[in-house]
Amino acid sequence: MSFLEISGLYVDVGGFELSGIGVKAEKGDYLALIGPTGSGKSLLLETIIGFYTPEKGRIILEGRDITDLPPDMRQISIVYQDHMLFPHMDVFENIAYALRKKLRDKKQIEAEVKQIAGVLGIDELLYRKPGTLSGGEKQRAALARSLVVRPKLLLLDEPFSALDARTKERLREMLKKAIIGYSTTVLHVTHDFEDVWALANHVVVIRKGEVMQAGDPESVFRRPSPDFVAEFLGTNMLKGKVKALEGKLTVVETESLEIYSSDPAVPGEEVAVSIRPEEIILARGAVESSARNILKGKVSGIFKKEHTVMAEVQIGDAEIKAVVTPTSCEMLDLQQGKEIYAVFKASNTRIIR
Repeated sequence: MSFLEISGLYVDVGGFELSGIGVKAEKGDYLALIGPTGSGKSLLLETIIGFYTPEKGRIILEGRDITDLPPDMRQISIVYQDHMLFPHMDVFENIAYALRKKLRDKKQIEAEVKQIAGVLGIDELLYRKPGTLSGGEKQRAALARSLVVRPKLLLLDEPFSALDARTKERLREMLKKAIIGYSTTVLHVTHDFEDVWALANHVVVIRKGEVMQAGDPESVFRRPSPDFVAEFLGTNMLKGKVKALEGKLTVVETESLEIYSSDPAVPGEEVAVSIRPEEIILARGAVESSARNILKGKVSGIFKKEHTVMAEVQIGDAEIKAVVTPTSCEMLDLQQGKEIYAVFKASNTRIIR
């Protein structure tokens, strides 16, 4: 039996539903829950902690059925985007609040609070009120309050979404150290794929209250299935037919293109090819490269993000997305209508059936 087993969970709350959802986690796992807004991710967390009672299904934690237990008997903590600190208490008292229900010894409470404060880098903020803290400092205090009681399960509902990129990066590193030190299993709802890559060893894609795909981040992002998952993850997915085999490579004819993949397939087989945008290199000319896929096209769109630029390239009847740095975008002088080459390796081209 897994450390956490959620099976056949049905919940309906104000138009948000879980439709027979099932999730498993082993002790020490870090699960990222991703999916469109309104897919039921937060509802799943709030059902796990006991804020809602499922109509059907069971929640088993470490061999114990906790489905009908009240929240305070589940040994589960939750952190939201809104830190929800008590404004009239200083950081020390906020962290110690839940701990006082477990411990009587003041020295032990003080030691536990200072230990987690040190791990999360807020030991110098313990006697300040929440109103004097930055967003990142407040969120670290909220994480400390949740971890200090050493929960069996830590639930995170988009805790970093309101923070700037540098603060997010720092918090991810601190959280990673904290959960290892406290041997905590984590379920983390996020819309930021950087959270997935930086923290998670498993990812679950949810849509309309159902699990669409689950696995390690590498397999889910590189081999998304079905089409919805590929679209949601921003993966290039082109449908076609296997034209031929050339040595160890498979040639797929798709949307007027021929694409090489190192994945095996059978000639005549109908397949889809999947290429992650970050695995595509853009170049001004046909470059000398070991990559078998060198395709000429025109830039059809440029979309600037926090640290990257998403370029859409029209190649024949197909449109391919590629991720480049702002520096590369400037050096390549990427703009709509500009001719460009998309270059990617056969080993980065996955065949999906």
